[in-house]
Amino acid sequence: MTTSHDNLVYAPIGGDPNYQNVVVLLPVYYPRRRRLLYRLCNAFLACAVFLSISAAVYLLYPSDPTVQVVGLHLNSVQVHTSPVISLDLSLDLTIRVRNRDFFSFSYTSLTASVGYRGRRLGFVNSSGGYLRARGSSYINATLDLDGIEVLHDVFYLLEDLARGSIPFDTVSEVRGKLGLFFFEIPLKARVSCEVYVNTSNQTIIHQDCYPMVALLELFVICLTGPMKGVSGRQQAFGFLC
Repeated sequence: MTTSHDNLVYAPIGGDPNYQNVVVLLPVYYPRRRRLLYRLCNAFLACAVFLSISAAVYLLYPSDPTVQVVGLHLNSVQVHTSPVISLDLSLDLTIRVRNRDFFSFSYTSLTASVGYRGRRLGFVNSSGGYLRARGSSYINATLDLDGIEVLHDVFYLLEDLARGSIPFDTVSEVRGKLGLFFFEIPLKARVSCEVYVNTSNQTIIHQDCYPMVALLELFVICLTGPMKGVSGRQQAFGFLC
């Protein structure tokens, strides 16, 4: 007696010799949201690195120390007409030196000269000092000028006295060294100002200032030395270093 199962034909698994197993490798698929987040993180990291480098350059790059006449007190003015027209003048100067860098600055000398209508009347010198990072220093000096001949400018002087204000030309110069880590960078700043002083209350009405020496220009010349093809002013700066 036979059953229906006896007529079934069984084939062994994997019996086909021509059959091959094929493996397909696909790249890792990130969802669109994750890919967008990955790109944003890369962009943020690049911006952070750029801003960090820019901030480091801004903080470490040396800048000019500022020199400004913040006070000019006219103590006395006396005009002599005999034997020649001359002038006795006494001035009190207050000069502020400000270090804008994030490193200390030691200045070796400070010179301030006073002139009237393009003619130099006199100057004062001050010894050196020390300025901390982002600090300021005030220097007071008295300038006494006796017997200054002002024959050519006497009419302008009388006119200024009658008007109540006298314009003075001041030139302030500071020299020193900036302590940058283990290095000392020689620096020099020179500022020229036109100061208008009220003869009634001895105060500064207003002043116009502009730098006369480019600090970074002097720094480059001090490192490389004077070169051919530069101006005489730059050549002179090279010998000052």
